[in-house]
Amino acid sequence: MVRSTPSSVPAPGGDPVRIALLGCGVVGASVARLLTEHADDLAARVGRPLEIVGIAVRRAGRDRSATGVDADRFTTDAAELVTRADVVVEVIGGIEPARTLLLRAMAHGASVVTANKALLAEDGPTLYAAAAEHGVDLYFEAAVAGGIPLLRPLRESLAGDSVRKVMGIVNGTTNYVLDKMDSSGQGFAEALSQAQALGYAEADPTADVEGFDAAAKAAILASLAFHTRVAGRDVHREGITEVSAADIAAAKEMDCVVKLLAICERTADEPARPGGVSVRVHPAMLPRRHPLAGVREAFNAVFVEADAAGQLMFYGRGAGGDPTASAILGDVVAVARHRVGGGHGPGESAYADLPLLDMGQALTRYHISLDVADRPGVLAQIATAFAEHEVSIETVRQHHVAVDPDAEPVGAQRATLVVVTHAAPDAALSATVDALAALPVVRGVTSVMRVEGV
Repeated sequence: MVRSTPSSVPAPGGDPVRIALLGCGVVGASVARLLTEHADDLAARVGRPLEIVGIAVRRAGRDRSATGVDADRFTTDAAELVTRADVVVEVIGGIEPARTLLLRAMAHGASVVTANKALLAEDGPTLYAAAAEHGVDLYFEAAVAGGIPLLRPLRESLAGDSVRKVMGIVNGTTNYVLDKMDSSGQGFAEALSQAQALGYAEADPTADVEGFDAAAKAAILASLAFHTRVAGRDVHREGITEVSAADIAAAKEMDCVVKLLAICERTADEPARPGGVSVRVHPAMLPRRHPLAGVREAFNAVFVEADAAGQLMFYGRGAGGDPTASAILGDVVAVARHRVGGGHGPGESAYADLPLLDMGQALTRYHISLDVADRPGVLAQIATAFAEHEVSIETVRQHHVAVDPDAEPVGAQRATLVVVTHAAPDAALSATVDALAALPVVRGVTSVMRVEGV
C-alpha cells in the first residue's frame, strides 16, 4: 500500500533524486519495494522525490513485478547505469565488479550506499579516498548487523567519546547453531543442517561457520571505533566447526554459553605490554548473566563500552531482506538530504593510527580440560607449568573417571581436571597448553576455549 504525504506537509518540488540499484536479490528486491511503497513519505523526508532510474541485474527477463518497479527499468548494463544516478545503492556483494562500479559511480558524482562488508574490509580506504576526491558520500550502515542501527552511532553519536571496547554477536548463522547446541543438545552438524533448512545458513556455510563474515564486520567496527585502519586480514579468526558437545556441556557447568564473538579492544601502554588495537573473532564461553548471553537464534547484538557513555547495547535482526533494507534506506535518506540541502556526511577517520596487536598480545582467559593420571603430585606438576609461563589459575575442578580394566594397567586411576585461568596474554596461555600436553601425567588436552565477559 502506498502511503500519502500528510496533508500538512507540502508536496516536495524540484528535480527528483535519481537512485540506481545494483542487485535485485533478497535485499535488493526489498529496497526497491520499500522505495516504491513509501515513495511519498520518503519524498517528504528528503524534500525531493526519490526516483529509481534503473536496477542492474545479471539476467534480464525474470518476473520482478513484486518490487513495484516497471520492467523497463531493469538492465544488465551496470557500468552505464551508475553514470546517470545521484545515489548508487550496491547490494551485489563481493569485491569485483562491485569495487569498479562504485569507483565509477563516485567519479561521475554519485554518492554511494553499500552493504558490502567484504569490500569495505578489503579496500575501504580506496573507497573513502574516492568519495573525498569527488565530494560525495559513502554510507554503509547495512554492512554490519543488518537492520540494527550501529555504525552511525559509532561514527557520529560517539564521535565525542572514547570507545574502549566493542564486543558482539555479528553473525546470525553461527549464533543459531550454537544456540541450538546449547538449548537442545544437538551436535554441530545437526544444528547446522537445521539452520540450512530454515534459510539461516547458505548451502556452502564456510564464510559463516569459519568466521570470515564476522571477521570482515569486526574490521569495520574496529576502524570506526578506534579511528584506525583495520582490514579483514588484520583480524584473528577462528570459526565454530571445532566446538563440540563436550565444550557446550563444560560451559553449562560454569553457568556459561558458547558464542562466536567479534571482539575489538583498545588498550593503553603498560610496562609489560604495548598498547594498541586488538581485533579477533573466535568462539568463547560467556557467563549467562552477560547481556550477550541471552541473544538467541539468528539475532545479532553488539555491546559497546565508552569512557563517558558507559555501556551500550544494540540488538536486533542482523540479516534478512526487510531489516537490511531498512538500514539501507536510512542511508539513502541521509545522502539524498545532503544532495538536496548541500553538505556531506563524515568521511574516513583514521587519525589515531594505533598499532595493531597480534593475537598473542590480546588479554584473555582460558578454560582448559585435561585427561590426567589420578595420583599424588599431578596437580603440582600442572601448577608448575602455569607458573613457568606466568599464568595465574583462578579455579581448578577435578572429576574422577572410571577406568576400563581391560584397557588400563592394574591400579591405574584417571581424572578430568578443569582449569580456568585469570586474564593473561594469549601467547602465554597458548604456550602453557603446549607445556601441559607434553607432561607425562597428562594423557590429553581434551578442550581449550577462551572465556570472555567476566
